Amino acid sequence: MHEITRRCFLASSLSATAAGWISLSRGAEVAEPIIDIHQHTNYHTRTNAQMLAHQKAMGVTQTILLPAGRSVKRPSTGEGKNNGLGGVGAGGNETVLAVARQYPKEYYFGANDVTDLPDAATEIAKYLDLGAIIIGEQKFGVECDSKESQILYALAAEHKVPILMHFQHGTYNLGYERLHTMLEKFPKTIFIGHAQTVWANIDKNHTDQKVLYPKGKVTAGGLTDRYLTDYPNMFADMSAGSGLNALTRDEDHTRGFLDRHQDKILYGSDCADAVGSGPECQGAQTIAAIRKLAPNKTAERKILYENAKKMFRLA
Repeated sequence: MHEITRRCFLASSLSATAAGWISLSRGAEVAEPIIDIHQHTNYHTRTNAQMLAHQKAMGVTQTILLPAGRSVKRPSTGEGKNNGLGGVGAGGNETVLAVARQYPKEYYFGANDVTDLPDAATEIAKYLDLGAIIIGEQKFGVECDSKESQILYALAAEHKVPILMHFQHGTYNLGYERLHTMLEKFPKTIFIGHAQTVWANIDKNHTDQKVLYPKGKVTAGGLTDRYLTDYPNMFADMSAGSGLNALTRDEDHTRGFLDRHQDKILYGSDCADAVGSGPECQGAQTIAAIRKLAPNKTAERKILYENAKKMFRLA
């Protein structure tokens, strides 16, 4: 009886991990590479050592660390309560730069600041000049078409880096329904949409924007679906609970969505877990969902690796 249980355990373990491995001509096996475009230092007090172990446990081979802006008290930061990217304690520019310098082949860094600070563009440009490969995560209480936001969109185009934006109705980067005006005005800027309002709006029938984690069947043709279809400079970050919810709420829709937008979706974890596996690790669950629901192996590899490699010109 013990032997049967052991065999069953081994079989299930192997089947669960087999999708993440490829065989080389000599018979050796290596993990398929994964790029995580959305991770943070100091996330909910998680240490750097825990974060490094977490990424390795998930099977991530290259990670982009997204910093918070400066800690200030102003309306765009909820008078300070949303410092550290929504109050999660995410580290700033110096912290992500330090990790990337220590692990240059595995970790890359972004540049960020509070959108409406008068010298935000100067602060961000300083880190872009040091090698930052993305602006963000922009997670502040401003209109997405504000003049301050537009300064950063222009900066992203000038430095040929994407800008990653957290859209959350009523809280961060307001006016998602007007984003199309920015996509049109800044055609050379790569926008990466992330968070609740992006993923709720895959559904054509999503009308109550206050519902941030909708459940149930999805009708194709929602605002996000149209943005990804109509604008070559719009991409989507699959991270966080909102991304996982979008993947799992209607698997039939998800297969078609991933097929349609396989060139526009990038894997990110945005996961604060310290283990890197199991039910508490949303990042690992998202990888598993993509592997399960991608229409084919080509689309899976694009989403988990190739799209990010191309966008960020990673070795």
